[in-house]
Amino acid sequence: MGLVPLELGGMLGILTAPLIHGSFEHIFNNTFAILILASFLYYGYPKSWWKVIGFIWVLSGIGVWLFARLANHIGASGLTHGLFFFLFVASIFRRDKSSVGIMMIAFLLYGGMTMTIFPREEGISFEYHFFGAVAGIIAAVIWRDSDPKPVEKTYDWEQPDEDFDQGIDSDIGEQWKISEESKLNNQSRLD
Repeated sequence: MGLVPLELGGMLGILTAPLIHGSFEHIFNNTFAILILASFLYYGYPKSWWKVIGFIWVLSGIGVWLFARLANHIGASGLTHGLFFFLFVASIFRRDKSSVGIMMIAFLLYGGMTMTIFPREEGISFEYHFFGAVAGIIAAVIWRDSDPKPVEKTYDWEQPDEDFDQGIDSDIGEQWKISEESKLNNQSRLD
């Protein structure tokens, strides 16, 4: 049921490998990350979340099947890395408060994923991490604008002040002109 690269029977693993885990710790770490990152994805990108998950699932598996070292690759780490990198890259492209806020929280929790796309430990499929990240980046480029940006609320103090542009201070109104005129009148009487 795992993904074995370049073997015809291993192609089934493209669909099944993310469901297979080697230990309870492995399944706990991936499940917890998927719950959090998929929740962020669903909240921030409600129209495209299912396309992104499916795309990352399949493309990361295809990348591992084509280019990974000969081993039995299992686990949903490709999906977790793909979700993280999607949120990261989509927030860079979109630059709205919602996506940047989501990414900041995701980066606080899972920023270490940026380093696990490189080989670090024997027995861990960094290839799944790497191709998950690649799939997440590609998905972000494709679906970054498929969800509308949230409407930004503007406050009164953010609106341009028309009175100020016309030389009228909104706090004191025309009072400063009256006092200036009275000073000039008083000055002319003294002269």
